[in-house]
Amino acid sequence: MNMNNNNYASGNQRGQHYGENPSFQQGNNAPGNPGGQEGHKDEKSGLLEKIQQLGQTNVPQLSQDSKIHCLTIVGQIEGHLQLPPQNKTTKYEHLIPQIVAIEQNQNIEGLLVILNTVGGDVEAGLAISEMLASLSKPTVSLVLGGGHSIGVPIAVACDYSFIAETATMTIHPVRLTGLVIGVPQTFEYLDKMQDRVINFVTRNSNISEEDFKELMFAKGNLTRDIGTNVVGSEASDFGLIDEVGGVGQALKKLNELIELNKDKNEGIIQ
Repeated sequence: MNMNNNNYASGNQRGQHYGENPSFQQGNNAPGNPGGQEGHKDEKSGLLEKIQQLGQTNVPQLSQDSKIHCLTIVGQIEGHLQLPPQNKTTKYEHLIPQIVAIEQNQNIEGLLVILNTVGGDVEAGLAISEMLASLSKPTVSLVLGGGHSIGVPIAVACDYSFIAETATMTIHPVRLTGLVIGVPQTFEYLDKMQDRVINFVTRNSNISEEDFKELMFAKGNLTRDIGTNVVGSEASDFGLIDEVGGVGQALKKLNELIELNKDKNEGIIQ
């Protein structure tokens, strides 16, 4: 808006200086130019949309030639059952096609996964974890805020993992809500599902099965549950997460992995 006013003022000044008609205007500022008015309306509506959605007028954009894709997993991971509308969720049916597209897109050379999740559906979380672990491209995860419950396997599924100093990860046994029919059979099913989580985490991180189970079944750490809440450097000390760091360190590491992957592929071709 200010630019249009400034252009209008400078146009008047030029007209008066050269003895021309001060009301003569060129370009999009001309009163009889409907295209200029429509462009101004589109610009204004786009500005309002940014304010409504993001709370600010200027939003930085990723470069078109960026070789890194950022995947965010926030809120609760929604699986086979749809959660109430007031819950902030990450739907696994949205993530799976994205991960497939990332693998197929030759312009994407690395993936940064940002987590701030309370957990959610176990099978959906394991499906996402397995897909991330099977990607042929370098992957780095960063836990911000929290990577709780089934968010733990997703965090360790990447080639390298970071956690912020103030971020937390809650490790607890698999739980089931709702009506349970056939208690012995259900317990056996949950026990096998829990083994799947334990095996995946220990296979994709530096924590031993014994230490992970000790954290999972610890008593007295959580108010209403058994398990452990690890914060920042504790997750790294246990070998669950590779390193404490933030966005800068995560991107630096990912770029290093991308270069190593390039050298590896060039060596195979030669």
